[in-house]
Amino acid sequence: MEAKPLNVAVIIGSVRAGRFGPTVANWFADHARKREDMAITLIDLADYDFPVDMSQNDSTAKFTKQIGESDAVVIVTPEYNHSYSGPLKTAIDTMNTEWNAKPIAFVAYGGLSGGLRAVEALRVVFAEVHAMSIRDTLSFHSARSQFNEAGQPINTEAVNTAADTLLRQLSWWGNALRAARADQPYVR
Repeated sequence: MEAKPLNVAVIIGSVRAGRFGPTVANWFADHARKREDMAITLIDLADYDFPVDMSQNDSTAKFTKQIGESDAVVIVTPEYNHSYSGPLKTAIDTMNTEWNAKPIAFVAYGGLSGGLRAVEALRVVFAEVHAMSIRDTLSFHSARSQFNEAGQPINTEAVNTAADTLLRQLSWWGNALRAARADQPYVR
């Protein structure tokens, strides 16, 4: 019996004007779509209106449903002031149990640190909502210089190798945790 593809949500974690996130996320989503064991949904936080008071609305309901239906999540995040964006934190905090026992992978981008400090801050947040962060991260240092005008990475071999490692780990954890949740609901 062939396994059902993992439903993987790829979230663009920046909403700033002039952001580079869509370039990174679109490339990564296209790369991941080459795998037959994953069904990729691209989620752009700029398309949502999350209330700062954490009240519920149509955007929070849609986002909660998408994460609830996902087997795994990839966060594409920049680094702002040694951390991640406020809108990403708000999006994460709009729900709780939908994150439980799901693998979270990170694709980071930024200046010299390549967004890695944002990833380290996110690992703590996702641990609190009982999600499992994937160890290996795909990181783009000085990101704008790492992509060509067509939105493709310049150092294709190294980037594809790192992306494939992340996706293999995400697939393993995604399948293992999906089976575990089906066998026994996760209890906090």
